[in-house]
Amino acid sequence: MSSSNTHNYPQLTSSTFTSHPTADDSGDEGDMDATIAPQATTIRVTRPVDPTDFVLARPILSQKELNDLAFRPAALNTRVTCRICRFRDGFDKLHPQYKLYIEHLATGEIHHVMTAKKQRKSQTSYYTITGVVHVANASQPGSFMTEEMVLGKVRSNFLGTSFVLYSHGTHPDKKKEQDSSNSNGKDLDIREELGAVLYDPNILGFKGPRKMTILTHTLTRDGKRPEFRPETESDTLLAKYRDGHAKDLLVLHNKSPQWNDETQSFVLNFSGRVTQASVKNFQVVHDNDLDYIVMQFGRVERDYFTLDYKYPICLLQAFAIALTSFDAKLACE
Repeated sequence: MSSSNTHNYPQLTSSTFTSHPTADDSGDEGDMDATIAPQATTIRVTRPVDPTDFVLARPILSQKELNDLAFRPAALNTRVTCRICRFRDGFDKLHPQYKLYIEHLATGEIHHVMTAKKQRKSQTSYYTITGVVHVANASQPGSFMTEEMVLGKVRSNFLGTSFVLYSHGTHPDKKKEQDSSNSNGKDLDIREELGAVLYDPNILGFKGPRKMTILTHTLTRDGKRPEFRPETESDTLLAKYRDGHAKDLLVLHNKSPQWNDETQSFVLNFSGRVTQASVKNFQVVHDNDLDYIVMQFGRVERDYFTLDYKYPICLLQAFAIALTSFDAKLACE
């Protein structure tokens, strides 16, 4: 069952926080889909007002600020620009770590705000996402220490064709066990389901570039995200979508790239934010407006990527969607 309550995360605004190697895909996690290259020429689409870039003026100083940054949907007509760095040296080759930075394009200033770690000893792909908070160092006045706080997780099915994003919380079955045992400890709430990503099967990549479907809930009229904590499998986003009950869901897709005869490749216009061809490059749109890019993600170097997103998704959702693109997909390539 899902709750009718809403989060107190209406929209993300800057005022909330005021106070290399080769560029090909060789060696990646099993990628065999058709690569997507950045379009060579920029085509500007005139919209009513150009979006404003979100600026994080300083590091995150509290858990409340971290939650606001992670869970608030981007404000209307605002773009949040990010950078993701992948670390997979030594023993981390098969279990990489990804660090997300919010980037100020005008100054080049970056702030590390989230980290995702691919977990070992898991039968399916499983990422834990933590947020970075700077706290005062009591032993050295004026200095800060960093602390990591768990925000959520991303988990795939065995074939890597579907992924689900959860907030930090308790599995419904474990919650029932806690309630039945009359535990007096500080139990976590049932986890919130924040989104799901589906990849169309594409054995050996014969069907061309990947095809993605992203599921989340539509926002309320006042710009808030409905709280959604399913307690049974039939209430989940994936179950609702597959059963044809998608009335209250926001269904997005990746934009289909165009074939370019001159370059002999599929291309998308990333407006200079993506510079290298990769199977991982994608843009997310709604079928009713293919010119409004809800999110875009792509490679600039072998282990460096850019991630930009807009209303109505939040930073945690955008990061999780990007993580699904890194993962190997047995039935998709």
